Amino acid sequence: MTSGQPSLSLEAPPAFQVDGVDVFVDGTSSDSVVMVHGWPDTWRLWDAQVQHLSARWRCVRFTLPGFDVTLPRRAHSLDQVVDFLRRVIEQASPGRSVVLMLHDWGCLFGWELAMRHPELVSRIVAVDVGDAGSAAYRRSLGAKAIAMTVAYQGWLAIAWALSGTGLTGLADGMTRRMAHWLQCRSDPRRIGACMNYPYFIAWTGAHGSYRRLQPVAPACPVLYCFGKKKPFMFHSERWARELAAGPGNKVLRFDTGHWVMRQAPGPFNAAVSQWLSS
Repeated sequence: MTSGQPSLSLEAPPAFQVDGVDVFVDGTSSDSVVMVHGWPDTWRLWDAQVQHLSARWRCVRFTLPGFDVTLPRRAHSLDQVVDFLRRVIEQASPGRSVVLMLHDWGCLFGWELAMRHPELVSRIVAVDVGDAGSAAYRRSLGAKAIAMTVAYQGWLAIAWALSGTGLTGLADGMTRRMAHWLQCRSDPRRIGACMNYPYFIAWTGAHGSYRRLQPVAPACPVLYCFGKKKPFMFHSERWARELAAGPGNKVLRFDTGHWVMRQAPGPFNAAVSQWLSS
């Protein structure tokens, strides 16, 4: 665990498994928050949020399939990840919808889950990735943002490909270097090229591609939080305006980079608690 992170009992046994993935549960409430991280993180991303919310909410978290560096390298299609999330929710909260708390690639997978299975989701807290898979978002990017996107995502996609040729050490080193350049605060020992398969899928169309993503327009209330200290945003301004105008929705800007929940845990946790209480 990196310096400054809250001290939780991170090695407590999982509550259950889905497809060999450990699922951890904190809290005893009947109301559940299911937390889905992104690149290059694990279930530990949400430590500060679990510490804050677990007295009132039952917090459910896990490492995304394929993101655990201790398990065999394997890419998972969009359908497989969404189906995995569905089964986690159904096992963690049978018969009751849940709040989704999402970040980065967790947003892309979580948005898709909410569109396909709206009955499972009561509310969504999404962090820093909105309609990033849409044509409208791509049209909103300037030349500099496009170049930066191609550079970092292409680097990670190449690292994934290299990891399948036996060059695991090189590929893992490339991945950790990029995480450092992007100011990720996760433990580098838990970062590896195995986490890069979403970028490989996005750029090559392998494993079913992400071309069938539905437009991000969930039927439930949404709290969208994003950090303003980035070279470019991961949402279009029009999408954020339209989202904020929806009933029960709220859009908040934080004085952080991409990892809002770690760079400003106090303000973020307070905003989430207030919105959930309302």
